[in-house]
Formats: sequence, structure tokens, C-alpha cells
Amino acid sequence: MTSEFKPSAATSFSMDDFAKALDQQDFQFRKGQVVRGKVFQYESDGAYVDIGGKSAAFIPLTEVGLHSVTDLSTVLPLQEEREFLIIREQNADGQVTLSRRQLQIKQLWEQLGEMQEDGKSLEVRVSGVNKGGVTVDVHGLRGFIPRSHLLERENLENLVGQNLTASLLEINSSSNKLVLSQRLATRSQAITQFELGQLVTGKITAIKPFGVFVDLKNINGLLHIKQISQNYIESLPLLFQVGQEIHAIVVDVDETQSRISLSTKVLENYPGEMLEKRDEVMASVEARANRARKKLLE
Repeated sequence: MTSEFKPSAATSFSMDDFAKALDQQDFQFRKGQVVRGKVFQYESDGAYVDIGGKSAAFIPLTEVGLHSVTDLSTVLPLQEEREFLIIREQNADGQVTLSRRQLQIKQLWEQLGEMQEDGKSLEVRVSGVNKGGVTVDVHGLRGFIPRSHLLERENLENLVGQNLTASLLEINSSSNKLVLSQRLATRSQAITQFELGQLVTGKITAIKPFGVFVDLKNINGLLHIKQISQNYIESLPLLFQVGQEIHAIVVDVDETQSRISLSTKVLENYPGEMLEKRDEVMASVEARANRARKKLLE
């Protein structure tokens, strides 16, 4: 015998309850929230979007993308699901205002932050000039490259309209501060030419108590005092001179910091040979480099 199901008071769900449930659902929509929805109707000043609320949401034409849009169907096809950012909470009709532009800006800041952490460079377009440097377009965001971080520092007006490769120096989304460096990007690109165990030749540009700096085609390499010889070194100025050419082996490449670490002690046949017979070590550097490279890569 089949019994008829009768909802109890505890399980009954009236139209009032349904309306309240919808109100509770709409109540969850808050400014700054990312929601998914589908455009279902175009207007001259924007489009209506179904985000699952009691009322349709609206996206103004000015908030559709980072760049001006004339044909909404090219960027927001009907019935295709997209992500939107709520920029204004419900009005009297329960309608929220959406933005794709501000969502893209938010995502772009996050991407730029990751690029800065990874030490990556990007291409930007010079849009203007001021006394401190140039302003650039960074995928729709306004950035700035100080004069000191440009390769061309005199005729800045000639850079307007040009594309430059730059690295990120400072990022602050709350203050919309975006500072970049063309010089840093150039060094970052140059450093990719170096690899562990590589034999390099450069000129000494500075002698410090902790080691000597070597110019490797506009990239500074550091030959630390502990990497010069297996024996103790009493005085670096007695061993080297600024402007002197030197051969060394690359023992570390730090692309993030644009640093090259060098060594000559790996070229020694015995401890102290660099101190006693430096010229002989440098003269037979090719054969010694092959041996040193094999040890480093083992």
C-alpha cells in the first residue's frame, strides 16, 4: 500500500520563505566580491548580467575593460560565463554594479607582483615625459621610469611612443605606484648569457677588502677574496690593479639579484699557485678551465 507524502510543518516551504531565501542570497553580494555571471542583454550604456541574484546586475560600458569598447559582443558575448567584480552594492531595486575593468586591474597588480618576485622583465610603451623621467603604459596601468634608470637619459622626448623592456622596481597597488627600470632589465637579460663553469674574461673595476669587482661586458662579477686562492691572502692591492685583465670561472649566477660570482682558486694546481705564479695560471687558463668545469658540474 502506497502512502501519500504530506510535508510536515518542519519541512513546509512557503513563497514567503522562498522570497526570504532570495533576499539572503542577495545579501551575500558585497562590494569587492568576485562573482561569475552571464550577459543576457545589451544596452547603449552597458549590459545586464545574470549573477544568480533576485535582480539582474549591471555593468557600465566604461567598466567593461581596460581599453575603450565600442562593440560589447566582442568582449562580453551573450550567455558566456565571465568573472566580474562588484563595485557598487545593491540599489533600491536590488541591483548591483559590476566591473571587468577593475577586476582586470586587480589581477594585473597581482601578476606584476609575481613578476617582481621572479625578477622578470616586461615590455612597456612610453606615453609621456617629465623632468624626472618618462611615464609608461603597463598593460593599461600608468608606470614611471626614473631618468637614472633609462639607457637614454638626454633626449627623453624621442622615447615617446617607443616600446622599452623594463624590470619592476616598486609596486604599490593601494597608492597606484608603479616604478620600473630599463637599466635593470638590460642587466637581467645580459646575465642570462652566463652559466656555471663558464670561463670569462674581464677587467678589474674596483678592489675592496672582501674581493675585486670585474667588468664582464656591463655586468659586474665579484671575485671574492676566499675564491682567489686556496691559501690566505694578506693584501689584495699587492696582487691586483684596477684596469687589469683577469680570467676567472663562473661559480654562481644569481639572476634575481643580477650577480655573478667568480673564482680563480679552482684554476690552481696546488694551494697558493695564484699568489706565486699568477701569470702562469692565467696563461694556461683554457686547460685549467676544462678541469675546473668538470669538478663544478659533478
